[in-house]
Amino acid sequence: MFPLEYPLKVLRKHKRGNPVVLDPFCGRGTTLFAARNLGLSAWGIDSSPVAVAIAKAKLASCNTEDPIELASWLISETEPEDIPNTAFFRKAYHPKTLRNICALREALLNIPYDDDASVILRAATLGCLHGPLPRHLENAGYFSNQMPRTYASKPDYAVRYWKENGLNAPKVDVLNVLRRKIKRLEGLSNNSSNSFSQVLEGDAQTPESFQSIAVNPSIVVTSPPYYGMRTYVQDQWLRNWFLGGPSHVDYAAGPQLDHGGQDVFAKSLGKVWKNIGETASGSLHMYIRFGIIPSTTVDAKKIFRSSLEESGISWKEVSVRAADSANAGKRQAAQMKTSSAAAVEYDFHVERC
Repeated sequence: MFPLEYPLKVLRKHKRGNPVVLDPFCGRGTTLFAARNLGLSAWGIDSSPVAVAIAKAKLASCNTEDPIELASWLISETEPEDIPNTAFFRKAYHPKTLRNICALREALLNIPYDDDASVILRAATLGCLHGPLPRHLENAGYFSNQMPRTYASKPDYAVRYWKENGLNAPKVDVLNVLRRKIKRLEGLSNNSSNSFSQVLEGDAQTPESFQSIAVNPSIVVTSPPYYGMRTYVQDQWLRNWFLGGPSHVDYAAGPQLDHGGQDVFAKSLGKVWKNIGETASGSLHMYIRFGIIPSTTVDAKKIFRSSLEESGISWKEVSVRAADSANAGKRQAAQMKTSSAAAVEYDFHVERC
């Protein structure tokens, strides 16, 4: 949906002007990582704690051994007080594996302050929390019984699937899995021109979410949630649990764009463009990859243009084109379900008049 090549291509065009980059729907930090690679200042906002935790890691920098040593110390020094005992957790994780996951969870939740090592450790643990079983257990890249890696299966379905297929939770070494994960992180030890504190948890529809941004952005590169996609929170319920959420699926919508219809969605998105337009000074360009889910028979370009009008800011549409290929790159749709259709996506470039 949002390959690294897209923000890299955009930001290279503006690099000479040393812009301040903003992504108000930063997700897992692809735009921020692109900015880091080009030595540019970057800020991100997202309403999802999971997205924020992973995006922060895209701006962190440390020796690869530091988060592994921290994990070892936290596991050995923490006796977890809350180990879920539901059918899901009993079937998802081996008891020893679950104990160590819970030790990391409670220690990171109670850590007095974050540093780059703890930020990397938290994100790496989220990435290892669930995924497919390996052919050989010593090569395990995830902690869990058989699961998708992009989203967490719902508990009842998962338990039923594991029982029907005779799948038992693997006894994996949490530290070994984390070590393999962290050793693969590209550029982790390279100095970062940004701080992980430049990723903010908040709702970009509210002006307050922009108050902690220390400098005025001049380039926005982002991809808002697809119109009609309402399950972000539920799909990440297990990772949300690790970050302090409930050990069950929370079906509350949370602070998301309003998907109750095209008009209200455009108004919700317009609030974000309004906040950006009023926050930034001087030249302001926005590059937005905008899409809709395949089952939603609406005009994506019409919705986006309506959102610009709703903002009350004067925008000039510089260009619009179909995204290079809706099936290109490491698309989430391909990872989740081979039969799923690709979303319709457009790349907009607009400039504040």
